[in-house]
Amino acid sequence: FMINSSIGFHCFVLLNHSRQDRLFKLPCSSCYTHLCVTLWQCQEFLFFTFLQFSFKKDEKCKKLCTKTYVKDKTEDKNMLDFLKRGMQLNYQHHWIVDNMPVTWCYDVEDSQKYCNPGFPIGCLVTTEGRAKDACVINSEFNKKNTFYIFNHVDIKLTYHNGEGEGWRGARLVAATLEPKSINNADADKPTCEGPPMEVPGEFSSDVKITYTYSVSFEENNDIKWASRWDYILVSMPHTNIQWFSIMNSLVIVLFLSGMVAMIMLRTLHKDIARYNQVDQEDAQEESGWKQVHGDVFRPPRKGMLLSVFLGQGTQIFIMTFITLFLACLGFLSPANRGALMTCSVVLWVLLGTPAGYVSARLYKTFGGEKWKTNVLLTALLCPGIVFADFFLMNLILWVEGSSAAIPFGTLVAILALWFGISVPLTFIGAYFGFKRPAIEQPVRTNQIPRQIPEQSFFTKPVPGIVMGGILPFGCIFIQLFFILNSIWSHQMYYMFGFLFLVFIILLITCSEATILLCYFHLCAEDYHWWWRSFLTSGFTAVYLFVYAVHYFFSKLQIVGAASTILYFGYTSIMVLIFFLFTGTIGFFACFWFVNKIYSVVKVD
Repeated sequence: FMINSSIGFHCFVLLNHSRQDRLFKLPCSSCYTHLCVTLWQCQEFLFFTFLQFSFKKDEKCKKLCTKTYVKDKTEDKNMLDFLKRGMQLNYQHHWIVDNMPVTWCYDVEDSQKYCNPGFPIGCLVTTEGRAKDACVINSEFNKKNTFYIFNHVDIKLTYHNGEGEGWRGARLVAATLEPKSINNADADKPTCEGPPMEVPGEFSSDVKITYTYSVSFEENNDIKWASRWDYILVSMPHTNIQWFSIMNSLVIVLFLSGMVAMIMLRTLHKDIARYNQVDQEDAQEESGWKQVHGDVFRPPRKGMLLSVFLGQGTQIFIMTFITLFLACLGFLSPANRGALMTCSVVLWVLLGTPAGYVSARLYKTFGGEKWKTNVLLTALLCPGIVFADFFLMNLILWVEGSSAAIPFGTLVAILALWFGISVPLTFIGAYFGFKRPAIEQPVRTNQIPRQIPEQSFFTKPVPGIVMGGILPFGCIFIQLFFILNSIWSHQMYYMFGFLFLVFIILLITCSEATILLCYFHLCAEDYHWWWRSFLTSGFTAVYLFVYAVHYFFSKLQIVGAASTILYFGYTSIMVLIFFLFTGTIGFFACFWFVNKIYSVVKVD
């Protein structure tokens, strides 16, 4: 983005908070050529205004407004209580200038600097005299049962010019600020000097708060445009934890790979050799996975629903792979706001063809004949559930008057993409899927189903399914913590290389765990593997939901029915998508394994 003295800044500024127990209504009009920032609480509610200043023109202690809370007015008392609660729960301002977060940088242990993409409204010293959150940064914040509001900010905008590079203008490469609490003696002519602005815990007298700001510009041609985010990302102390996560996941993969290799190279090899050498009469007396060869490819119950799930899971799998791959290459960096979600939605819309093809081909293999129902369910069932949930959450945001609500026009555009592009592509894929012949099985299926012998506890369906999701979840739970932080605690997630590696590890782990359990069940002569292979790895989504519940109660301080419904509503969408994704991985891994082992044995 080019900046010079005649253009100024074009910006978007967002106020948010780290612990979502209240939804704010934050309208913002066009910023035109001026930097727009938050006016905090100069009226009855939080809203936006414009700070009009020129490029390279510093401002010193500029007054925004003065807000007075009268103790005898119920409305003022409620607003001050609301402000105190925001400080008590560590609400955060999040400002964005030229698509860059305005950061608060401060020193931490070991002489390191941490840059937080936000700063608190204020802080609290408890009745016991304990300073909470940001109150620890200043020894003057020491009065018991007192709130200290940050009513002044020193904004510093760093830029580099293009004179030495052959182009006119300047580019913003850093935006930092320092919040301060200042009680100005003269509200009309503030000096931005004096003791901290105290807000007593007990509203016993009128409270007058004056909001001010200062702005300074600094030229730094050493910072390149492509490296402008480095000072934020380098300060985030996550790398060591990420490597620990990767090593933990690799240990699980190596363990599973060793188990699968032992089965494939030793046990299976011996089984196949024995089955191919013995006479038919001897084979009848043995037990093992060969004995169910006449039933192992018997079509599953509710094959329609399974084929629909697998079609949607294939669509999600390809979408996730391409999105993460592009993110690894840097196309979907945090500097490009909303690019990750936009890319995912566009890819999902364009991948309707493989979803219809996979669903139709498998449904035909299962012997299904209701092809119209299959195509309609593939195109509408899972997307319809997600859209209905999303629309309900958005309706709550509309009712609450939150700026996070999606405009009605955007919803119409999403519906147009769904019905105008995704659904027709799904029909095209299903057409080609039904035109192809059914997948040929390596053995014939008997007309009369074989009786399944009594199973031990560990080879029963439910214990096997529950155990199957533990190891895949163990590979992802550390990454899941950072992802939930980025969604609900407004922290940045930028390590897509780690995420892509964990994605590959999850793919391998789901496949190996499902193959392992599938082999054990077939050895116990239980041939109902179709749904079980899908649910075994898909059960990882249940553990994800349990972890999300734990995160809700342990890490967040959300109160209020609306915000709680929003959290679990959006979590349900994530769990459903993850269920289809992991279940599809497990099914196709098991499908390949079963076809492979039954294609190399002699069957009379």
